Amino acid sequence: MELFIYLFAALFSVLNPIGTAPIFVALTQDDTKKERSRISLWTAINVFIILIVSYFVGQYVLSFFGISIDALRIAGGLIIVNSGFALLSGKITKQRGINKKTENDAQKRNDIALSPLAIPMLAGPGSISLLIAFYQEHNATMDIIVAVSAILCVALSIFIILRSAHYLVKILGSSGIVAISKIVGFIVIAIGIQYIVSAIVNIIQSNILK
Repeated sequence: MELFIYLFAALFSVLNPIGTAPIFVALTQDDTKKERSRISLWTAINVFIILIVSYFVGQYVLSFFGISIDALRIAGGLIIVNSGFALLSGKITKQRGINKKTENDAQKRNDIALSPLAIPMLAGPGSISLLIAFYQEHNATMDIIVAVSAILCVALSIFIILRSAHYLVKILGSSGIVAISKIVGFIVIAIGIQYIVSAIVNIIQSNILK
């Protein structure tokens, strides 16, 4: 249960679906309620598939390119910290690759569930590197079941939040969304720093043993 809570909280913080809600509202403001539900569902499904593939296949990508797990932790930690600072500074839209041109193009397309919603707004390098590093440390059968369950619950949370995005924005307002994003941003920074510290400590210990 502790492992499940840890991974769910880490993924939820890094993906930050609540911070994505205002962008979802902007991109779907002219859609019907049924269409918004469909986009929310497929966004969640796409995120689930991306995270599952990253979790199971990511280690082989690392092996192919000869990248160590500690290098991945440091790189992923830097990306996660950068995302956290973006949340704190209110620049998450720019940091996740959504500029005005992309937003306008997205509004002209029939389906935005995969891009830009699933990628890069939700499932990005931070969450992918987090899962790859997690698999390296927790790859027992029970751990895999827990990880898949956590990813599934995160995807379900994304669906619920995006489906309710228009109501959330009305209830919380822009100031409420910003406040929540800043709190989440602080947690994201802490997660990123922990990854970097763990990698550095592991490198130092490995060199000492040599």
